Amino acid sequence: MIKLARYLKSSAGFVALIFLMLWLQAFCDLSLPDYTSRIINVGIQQKGIEDGVPEKLRAETAEQLLLFLDEEQAALFEDSYEPGEIWELKKGSDEGDARKELAEALDTAELAYMAFAPGGEGEEALREQISLPQGVSALDALAQAPEQIREEITEAVSGQAESLSDSMKTQSAVLFVQREYEAMGENLNRIQIGYLMRVGGSMVLLALLGMAASVTTTFFAARVAARVAHDLRNDVYRTVMGFTSAEFNQFSTASLITRSTNDIQQIQMLLAMGFRLLLYAPILGIGGVLKVVQTDVSMSWIIALAVAAIFAVILVLFRVAMPRFTKLQNLIDRLNLVTREMLTGIMVTRAFHTERHEEERFETANQNLTKTNLFVNRCMTFMMPVMMLIMNGASVLIVYNGAHAVDGGTMQVGDMMAFIQYAMQIIMAFLMITVMSVMIPRANVAAGRVYEVLKTRPSIQDPEQPVTPEPGRKGQIEFDHVSFAYPGADEKVLEDITFQAEKGQTVAVIGSTGCGKSTLVNLIPRFYDVTEGAVRIDGVDVRQMAQEDLCARLGYVPQKSVLFSGTIDSNIRYGQKDASPEEVKKAAEIAQAAEFIEGKDEKYDSPIAQGGSNVSGGQKQRLSIARAIARKPEILIFDDSFSALDYKTDAAVRRAIRQSAGDTTTLIVAQRISTILHADLILVLDEGRIVGKGTHRELMENCEVYRQIAKSQLSEEELAG
Repeated sequence: MIKLARYLKSSAGFVALIFLMLWLQAFCDLSLPDYTSRIINVGIQQKGIEDGVPEKLRAETAEQLLLFLDEEQAALFEDSYEPGEIWELKKGSDEGDARKELAEALDTAELAYMAFAPGGEGEEALREQISLPQGVSALDALAQAPEQIREEITEAVSGQAESLSDSMKTQSAVLFVQREYEAMGENLNRIQIGYLMRVGGSMVLLALLGMAASVTTTFFAARVAARVAHDLRNDVYRTVMGFTSAEFNQFSTASLITRSTNDIQQIQMLLAMGFRLLLYAPILGIGGVLKVVQTDVSMSWIIALAVAAIFAVILVLFRVAMPRFTKLQNLIDRLNLVTREMLTGIMVTRAFHTERHEEERFETANQNLTKTNLFVNRCMTFMMPVMMLIMNGASVLIVYNGAHAVDGGTMQVGDMMAFIQYAMQIIMAFLMITVMSVMIPRANVAAGRVYEVLKTRPSIQDPEQPVTPEPGRKGQIEFDHVSFAYPGADEKVLEDITFQAEKGQTVAVIGSTGCGKSTLVNLIPRFYDVTEGAVRIDGVDVRQMAQEDLCARLGYVPQKSVLFSGTIDSNIRYGQKDASPEEVKKAAEIAQAAEFIEGKDEKYDSPIAQGGSNVSGGQKQRLSIARAIARKPEILIFDDSFSALDYKTDAAVRRAIRQSAGDTTTLIVAQRISTILHADLILVLDEGRIVGKGTHRELMENCEVYRQIAKSQLSEEELAG
């Protein structure tokens, strides 16, 4: 996968935007549990009062609080409030560190105030120790008491406060504020509802923002994945288009189709989900851990246990399922191969009545693929219940331990709820990684197969400094002691082939099946490179010419006619896009195709099905010939391209080509003697060697191989004529 990372460069801006959106989504998701905690702890339990800092309090209460504050605390308290009948909290003191510092300063004083307020434990203890006059409160008595006594009382209360948890101190301070507000006639229900609306509204906004970030991430992730897949398909296609037969022997056609479609689709799916899950999981997981540490460290072992269990499941999955992913892609190759062979050879299958055999072949390939797919899917279905068990088990442990903490006063219910949510987010992060861990190996195998195609360099390359033939030399073909052996083969297919065709000449090649006729003409367009010797066009070795320049000089009609889906017109002008309608019609007339074309309703706009399946073999061959002629090449190559034509049409095509070709050099590979009778030069091949060279009459006199072929096809009268 890393080797294909360069395909992300074109989408670098979108990738950066995805990272930004993931951070925003994580911020929103990680903030929501804290808001849940605040709603439960503050909004419900504390009736909307966040801490022990009252927004306003009575002057009498303020003076009584000052009894329990030291000089520094008293100065902070007086600086934070605007004095009067009602002391109001100043702006700037009601937020951030200033409010936190004030709350810490007031905690002990408020605890002491609550203790000595009417009905408090301190008041009862004080009345037991001294006899207070009727109507005099403990707080009034302390106001009249010496400062030393107040300091001792404050120190005692501070010692008691230190033994309390932060939660208990906060609850005591909040209770003080609630009582003060009630004494002033404040509506506590309105305060509570107002707080819930503010915090709840913030939660809704965060949730909407997180949703927008998630949708944006999904959109851009899909866009980037589709872009990478598009570029990969293009590069694979361009690479394959440059392959020679040697590379096609290395990769089967079915495998190349699988690599261009299914394998790239696996990469696309990984990228589309990876941006949303694989990149988001670490952000969410690390953020969740930091939040957990801030909430309660004592229960972190539960999350560590859950994460360890998840890693164990992932390890087992990798060891069991990983080998199957490579096998899965190979089995898809095999299924495509069998399907392609069956569809391509359907007529042969029916003719030999071997449908049952082909069905069994397909069933075997299909069954093997199905079994492997089922195994992989079973692993995934096994994984999800185990993950849910771990997640729910962690939740039970958190509730069990959290309930004891709440009962002991060391934790509030809201904090426990927030801890559960953070724990679920951490576990979900690892669950995302687990889901991706199933996809990554398969996509990695697919990426390796795609990269294998991309890194393959065709054995036939353009030279670094191409040579262009002189403008005055056109249509000349020269084979100079050419020998050729297929890659990996021990025996030569062609050996010491030497001949020369001048501009405007017709050269024919004939011989028995398998003697190397098609191989010989395939050396001209560099479908293969010679093993020894040289093939020259217009005086330049074809290996020194740019392939584009070389092919621009050639018109090639293959042994097996190939048409492309489209129209008759698009197929004829395939090699010459700017050919005029008159030139297209002229080429069709020369190829003797105009008659059947004109007989169609849509004429040259008549559709051609894939592979030319809606026209006959002879019509397909004539359209292939017309396609080569429309290009107006210097050299026309016919690789046994008249085999599907009857004798009359064959003769008419050759006559029309001879009349219209002019200075075009024609090279014909043929099985029929009648096709090459009037060639300027006939080469007779036998087991890869030239055993005869000359005109028809010359070869009838001095070449036994040619004479035997001619006598097997033509009568004495035809030979004499």
